[in-house]
Amino acid sequence: MSFNEKYSLILTKIAKDIEIIESMLTSVIDLKEVTLQNELESFLTSPSKRIRSAVTILYLKANNLVLTQEHYKLLASVELMHNASLIHDDIIDESLKRRNQETLNSKFGNKLAVISGDYILSKALKYLSELNSPKTIAIFADTLSFMCEGETFQYFHKFEIPTLENYIKKTEQKTAKLFQSVLETALIISGISPSIQASEFGKNFGIAFQIRDDIINVKTTKTDINDGIYNAPLILTTNKNDLKSGVEKTYCLLNTYVNKAKNNLDIVQDNKYKQLLLELLGLLENE
Repeated sequence: MSFNEKYSLILTKIAKDIEIIESMLTSVIDLKEVTLQNELESFLTSPSKRIRSAVTILYLKANNLVLTQEHYKLLASVELMHNASLIHDDIIDESLKRRNQETLNSKFGNKLAVISGDYILSKALKYLSELNSPKTIAIFADTLSFMCEGETFQYFHKFEIPTLENYIKKTEQKTAKLFQSVLETALIISGISPSIQASEFGKNFGIAFQIRDDIINVKTTKTDINDGIYNAPLILTTNKNDLKSGVEKTYCLLNTYVNKAKNNLDIVQDNKYKQLLLELLGLLENE
């Protein structure tokens, strides 16, 4: 089976939770302009991994924690933040397709696409404000700033081969920080102070997830390289004209972070949800 098929099987174990979150994504979209309303609803409900929510749900359940309405608002907020960032990414990258659909910037132009991304972000903040948790809001304010710093670094260093250290830092900023923050705040909502292992699990999972994505990009479309975004396979290759050696070394790097995330789960007692998290990490490792 493919990654998507195996991942879908994991999602069936938390299908009701995901359905609640997905219903919340569109319930806050209330534009008077029907054309844009329909476009945003279609974008937000198009097939998506919901992996940030899935990892958090599985981690909470693995720790025998019950999800509340506050958790669902948090997760809906994070999914909205992620989707807003995708709209803005499409503008920056001048992308024409996303999830097999024409991008908003391609269909309506950059100006309306920027506004649409900002609008979705405002709805994410609405859900966050309803949690009555200043600490959660502060964490996500820092997270969004961190994500922007990663995007800024990438912009000013296009067509440059970064150090591996800078690549990992950018990966933390652009991807891993959101995984880490949603896991930490979900535990805070549960009345638990996040442990170092929990925080590190979120971060290491996010880094591994992005490294896998970078490998796939190099093996398929190579859009990152064409756009001057040089990631691990190019950093680690011994031959810039043949990235095979770089891809092989990047798999080793990927497995390093997968193993770190697995080790972070040692503090969680064995149960079916922990096993699902380990299975998910195995999918990243064996792609």
